[in-house]
Amino acid sequence: MSRLIVTAFVTLDGVMQAPGGPEEDVDGGFEHGGWQVPYVDDDFMGLMTGVFEDTADHLLLGRKTYDIFAAYWPRVTDENNSIGVKLNSMPKYVASRTRTSLEWHNSHLLQGDAAESVAQLKQRLDGVIMTQGSSDLIRTLQQHDLVDEYRLLVNPVILGIGKRLFAEGAAPSAWRLSESRTTSVGVRYCAYERTGKPEYGTFLLDEQG
Repeated sequence: MSRLIVTAFVTLDGVMQAPGGPEEDVDGGFEHGGWQVPYVDDDFMGLMTGVFEDTADHLLLGRKTYDIFAAYWPRVTDENNSIGVKLNSMPKYVASRTRTSLEWHNSHLLQGDAAESVAQLKQRLDGVIMTQGSSDLIRTLQQHDLVDEYRLLVNPVILGIGKRLFAEGAAPSAWRLSESRTTSVGVRYCAYERTGKPEYGTFLLDEQG
């Protein structure tokens, strides 16, 4: 059985839409694409190299993120680019209602209901399945309580609009901070592991007799 990890670039207000460029995702008239680019430096890239190299065995993507990745990474043939080597060689699973074939090496199309397919994938595979981007897919995973860990790269910017990582409909859950660090330009990397269901209490004082 595998663990499913969501890796996401997010703003301080939780937006994950189009971090890498203006044309990535313009749904809803989103005009802030590329908001993460100014915060990418050698420290950040070293962190991301570790995220991909050391922890991901399989990649799970939605159709839109797959199309973005598949248009870029197969052209990265430098053997010293460890992220490119990893992404191009590792198994990739794509949840899509519209795709009928996949060109990127070692890519597999998930058939039928996405939540059911991913649940079966978790049972069948060993190691770590990582998903990145793919906001619609992540929302489905959240609604069906399929996420085991979050790895968030929180960028010091507020946009006030856009698709957010956590939206209404997610299953209530509690998490434990297992790792954190801050890059030289203020991107906060936080890893959270699943601990179960939320606990509740009150700060109200008992009535005095």
